[in-house]
Amino acid sequence: MINPHLIDAAVTPFSPLIGAATLMRAAFRNQDLRPIGEMLLARAQANPGDANAWLDACFVVQLLGQREAGLDVQRQALATNTLYQLPAPAQVPTLKLLVLMGPGDFMANTPIEFLLETSDIAATVQYLTLDLPLPEQVPDHDVLFVAIAQSDANAPLLRDVMQMLAGWPRPVVNRPEQIAHLSRDGAYAKLAGSQGVLMPQTVRVARADALALAAGQSAVTSLLPGAAFPLIVRPLDSHAGTDLQRVADAAALQAYLDGQGSSEFYLAPFVDYSGPDGQFRKYRIVLVEGVPYLCHMAVSSHWMVHYLNAGMDDSQAKRDEEARAMADFDAGFAQRHAAALADIDARIGLPYLGIDCAETRDGKLLIFEVDNAMVVHAMDDPVRYGYKQPVMEKVFEAFAGMLHRAAAR
Repeated sequence: MINPHLIDAAVTPFSPLIGAATLMRAAFRNQDLRPIGEMLLARAQANPGDANAWLDACFVVQLLGQREAGLDVQRQALATNTLYQLPAPAQVPTLKLLVLMGPGDFMANTPIEFLLETSDIAATVQYLTLDLPLPEQVPDHDVLFVAIAQSDANAPLLRDVMQMLAGWPRPVVNRPEQIAHLSRDGAYAKLAGSQGVLMPQTVRVARADALALAAGQSAVTSLLPGAAFPLIVRPLDSHAGTDLQRVADAAALQAYLDGQGSSEFYLAPFVDYSGPDGQFRKYRIVLVEGVPYLCHMAVSSHWMVHYLNAGMDDSQAKRDEEARAMADFDAGFAQRHAAALADIDARIGLPYLGIDCAETRDGKLLIFEVDNAMVVHAMDDPVRYGYKQPVMEKVFEAFAGMLHRAAAR
């Protein structure tokens, strides 16, 4: 059943932004958002200047699985207004935050709402595009946070933002020049040679080169020195396992390419990181000013581990293992990989950074991705996942503390 307050917010013209976090939580709990989406679109069409209605509608349409339609609605929102006040904190605000975001889906920017939900920080989001640069006048703020994620689409925007922020009069957290290095091949270049870290060499290849490899016209080593099949292949700028596949040989690569229309791909060697029990364990960690925090740990029999499809809901044993991993994280995982995590922090240079990783059989930290826009949340069922809320509160407190310390500098 949909919360009546959500219905009221959806139908009331020019009401405050509902926000992505509230709407995503409703979707996460299997609430039917179609009526809310219809209400928001009807409200926006009746009041074309109601930018909050357009932006909330864009979130709902994407959550209903209609990404392109949602981005069309987002374009209407940004044509109406580029400045949005995030839902107000429960406490009296003690800090004013200005967040820079770019257009795109939920993976195009740091999901800042989740990180600030329990804080005393009042946040305003300024959307930027190549056609809509930073206005001469922006809201007064104590700290500016760059939420724009790295992607091919965002690369020109990050370059523009870097120039816009030269000599900025307020503290800036997560500078665009560091974010720009977070492509998969860029991150590999940054982390190559880091002690205790294994990030498989990742190369960006044109479709023609991938087809030549699949046809036997070139060898794996011509693209990835020292590597061999099996390989991991994915389209450029894909996330969350979308179109990610392990290919055992050239024929499997050809079959994969036959089903993909992308013009560029990432290739990397496959690393078997299964444990002695044959299970795969993937950790999502955030570094906040260099301090690591575990946000989730998923256990799966499949090498491509995603929390939502790992069967965590259905397995008390898996949840018990995650609870132990969280309870022992500081004295266990974080200590085992302290030097590796410190080196990652130093090489990447972002005060806030997400890491998807695992442990190899020989004890190295296996890096899948480093990113500033990983979804970090406390949406899980508080009964089934009772151990998680206190852990996530520490993450949110650390994030807020980082911003307060930046403001004080």
